[in-house]
Amino acid sequence: MKPSLLSCTEQQLIGILKEKGHPAYRAKQIMEWLWKHKVSDFESMTNLPPALRETLAAEYIIRPLEIVEIMGPKGSTRKFLSRMQDGHLVESVIIPAAYSADGRRAERTTLCVSSQVGCAFGCKFCASGLLGFTRDLTTAEILGQILAAEDITGKRVDNLVFMGMGEPLANFDNLRAALDLIMSHLGLNIGARHITISTSGHVEGLKKLAAYDKPIRLAISLHGASDEVRSRVMPVNKKWPLGDLIPALQDWVRERKHMITLEYILIEGINSDLGEASKLARIARDLNAKVNLIPYNTVEGLPWQRPTETHCKTFCQILVNERIPVTMRYEKGHSIDAACGQLRLRRTAETPPAP
Repeated sequence: MKPSLLSCTEQQLIGILKEKGHPAYRAKQIMEWLWKHKVSDFESMTNLPPALRETLAAEYIIRPLEIVEIMGPKGSTRKFLSRMQDGHLVESVIIPAAYSADGRRAERTTLCVSSQVGCAFGCKFCASGLLGFTRDLTTAEILGQILAAEDITGKRVDNLVFMGMGEPLANFDNLRAALDLIMSHLGLNIGARHITISTSGHVEGLKKLAAYDKPIRLAISLHGASDEVRSRVMPVNKKWPLGDLIPALQDWVRERKHMITLEYILIEGINSDLGEASKLARIARDLNAKVNLIPYNTVEGLPWQRPTETHCKTFCQILVNERIPVTMRYEKGHSIDAACGQLRLRRTAETPPAP
């Protein structure tokens, strides 16, 4: 398979060009075609010499994935499925918003980005891990999802959430390289404060991310406020229990000085007991964190159910009474099975990738 130029920094392009006998200034021209004009073929790079275009086309590709399915009407939450060069599938979710966080009118687009094909962490409520882990996504495959989303919507992606398929911190090197290009003025030029990394509690990865000197946002898939409950739904808690995770988060908060988000999917009979709400409030207070409650989005083939709306509101009110910043987020993509991995699961069952 040919490598994609999307993963290249300006310096890496200069090295490629030097080997081929071309001047260094061509690297900036290529970066402009890739990230400003967002071309998908080398022939469109009209200010490059024809011989260079032919050489690049023979050895490289630009877009490392193709869109194979889009679900959801234009202007609403939409999920799309992408096929990599090796035939494996990943999915991403486009979430439009008409209002900014402060309530003012502001059209913006958020993309939920995948970082792996499948997932090795096996959270019991999630479709992503039902087919197991296949491989990490490359830097170019991560970035290609963003360009694909802009092709679909015809709009710039304003916010990125690494909360799709896979554990981003388990693919840290490729994630970091993608983040560098996402934030670069020669790349997508998306500010760090518009990027959120969501982790299931990968403590080693959290330490690496803490050393990455950019003010990105952090979200933790907590889903249980005690080891007993969390271990029932998140096997990662057996390797990194709350006794390891909470101190790592406290270190993050001390160094970063901004609020983290605790993601908490409410599952009937599993983690929605009102006693867990009080425990969750204590964790949030200790971390000075906000809580995002998400009533469970049903996954075909899994037994879990969401609690009643009344119960969810009661759980939420306990946090409010404890003066914890909290939001209740019903899945915007419930009608299109937008929970991670469902579209890939169905398509893979229909047409498995070639070995």
